[in-house]
Amino acid sequence: MTTPEDAIRARRRLTNKLIADHQALRLKPFFAPDIRLISGDGSLILGADAVVQAFAGQFADRDFVTYVRTPNAVEVDAQGHRAAEHGRWTAEWKGSEMAGSYLAVWRKSLGQWVLESELYVTIKHGPVV
Repeated sequence: MTTPEDAIRARRRLTNKLIADHQALRLKPFFAPDIRLISGDGSLILGADAVVQAFAGQFADRDFVTYVRTPNAVEVDAQGHRAAEHGRWTAEWKGSEMAGSYLAVWRKSLGQWVLESELYVTIKHGPVV
């Protein structure tokens, strides 16, 4: 039997792959309809459609390469309905990169883990060294 932690880590790996493949529309099922995302620059994106549009905009940038989220920990509530994922993220464009910390909140909806909210904090921003 798959644990909630393993299921969430597997879903994160799949979102990383879809981002690397620049598949914005295929990301939508991973988001709760009312997702709230605070990006690394502090801007707020509300709703799954807006998050997918933001990804599509990034993917349209010819210099954009990928985002990768790497979980350090996944904590699940006692009822198994919500979870917190903590980790590091990186973003890469041709010649530059960004990185930082993130917190993602997952909730179980109709038997599947979806992202309820995400907070990204940019710690590093600059040319690839």
